[in-house]
Amino acid sequence: CPLNFLGTGFYFLGGILMKFNNIDFDTYFKNYPDANGYFGKFGGAYISDELKKAMDEITQAYFTICKSSKFISELRRIRKEFQGRPTPVSYLERLSNSIGNVQLYVKREDLNHTGAHKLNHCMGEALLAKYMGKKKVIAETGAGQHGVALATAAAYFGLECDIYMGSVDIKKQAPNVARMKILGANVIEVTHGLATLKEAVDAAFEAYCKDYKDCIYCIGSVVGPHPFPMMVRDFQSVVGIEAREQFLEMTGELPD
Repeated sequence: CPLNFLGTGFYFLGGILMKFNNIDFDTYFKNYPDANGYFGKFGGAYISDELKKAMDEITQAYFTICKSSKFISELRRIRKEFQGRPTPVSYLERLSNSIGNVQLYVKREDLNHTGAHKLNHCMGEALLAKYMGKKKVIAETGAGQHGVALATAAAYFGLECDIYMGSVDIKKQAPNVARMKILGANVIEVTHGLATLKEAVDAAFEAYCKDYKDCIYCIGSVVGPHPFPMMVRDFQSVVGIEAREQFLEMTGELPD
């Protein structure tokens, strides 16, 4: 999630320092992305005509199903009763005092079920797959956290689950591989190239292209062709919505 440093207008996102100009955040969700999936000059979908049909199906389903009161109510119930949301906000008193002239707070997504924020969008994507009548979810994973989250979501909804993972990462992340298998996921080893995340993404997307009528690709970050960046952003917005409310309750004001 982006963090505003001391009201400067600069944001730290994914290891990159960024500055947003001329963005009205009050209407951001309404205006971005546009009908073609663009966030300004970035975005869209550079895919084959056949795969475009699959993306259009997911886009249409997202706008019709995920905006319905039934879907929203079910997702809210899942987040409360299964994921353990809302996750708390903690004040880091000793670290704040050590640094001096700063008050640090953290949103505890490590206390979300499975130990990370990944389950937020995985439960949303898997619930969408269920409403669309899909039988399987497909994804890639590197460190394994996204794979564990999607395997958890698939087990919850009774869906098949294929997780593509490079052989290098399988060796490094053996505990997460074991968790995925215990949850019923089929962990598919990718051996070509560097046998890491990039190759796993390629292999997962290739498998999805061959079977998109019966499955859905559940991407793990705000990347990929439209509508995936929009979907993951929206499902993860629960973190900021909760944090804002919690911080106001704790301090009576919003941070710089």
